[in-house]
Amino acid sequence: MKTSCIIVEDIQIAADFLKKFCEKSGLVDVKGHFLNVADALEFLDQEKPDLIFLDVEMPGANGFQLLDSLTYSPKIILTTSKTEYAFDAFQYNVNDYLKKPFTYKRFLESVQKVQAQPVTSPATTTTAPSADMDFLFIKSDDKLVRLKKDDILFMESMRDYVKFVTPGKTYITYSTLKSMEEKLAGPSFIKVHRSYIININKIDDIRGNTIYVQGNAIPVGKGHKEDLAARLNIL
Repeated sequence: MKTSCIIVEDIQIAADFLKKFCEKSGLVDVKGHFLNVADALEFLDQEKPDLIFLDVEMPGANGFQLLDSLTYSPKIILTTSKTEYAFDAFQYNVNDYLKKPFTYKRFLESVQKVQAQPVTSPATTTTAPSADMDFLFIKSDDKLVRLKKDDILFMESMRDYVKFVTPGKTYITYSTLKSMEEKLAGPSFIKVHRSYIININKIDDIRGNTIYVQGNAIPVGKGHKEDLAARLNIL
């Protein structure tokens, strides 16, 4: 059975080159090619290919920011001309790393390697440490930042970005609040508004429909009041 895939690559010649390798191998079925992360994520909201061939450097958001935004766990093969991203690739637990320019033999080895790996459970993710770990990595200001979960006061959705607020610093990463909610599943974090997730351990007090988290006023949405009350045992 062929592995379904997409190619996320801003250089058309490189994408055509990769697509020819895919067709020649007979192992993968290319479902689409995208020149930027935004278009790829729009497709991935509807379709869930098994594999993504992912460039790192692209206009706008980069490949690692796409990984931050994924809501499922496809196999990932990074395709880049730079070896400096190897550490980031390791942190994101990508399945393989193709350094451009690569030969058909190396491409074939990569695809076969990925196909031989076990399918990832839907409950896990390839883009961040597991839920029982006390930290996660986010991409902010062109750096991969190791952020302790306990340091997070709250997160705020900013359309295509998420703002992380900690006692000493604010970080902004290309992602969705839904993706972060899945990564931070557990007893400490709860969504209290369509635009906010808070760390319940950092709550100062609650006044009406507003939660105060170390001096920051966070609105509570009508649809989230019952869940919040249950979590705080105040029903």
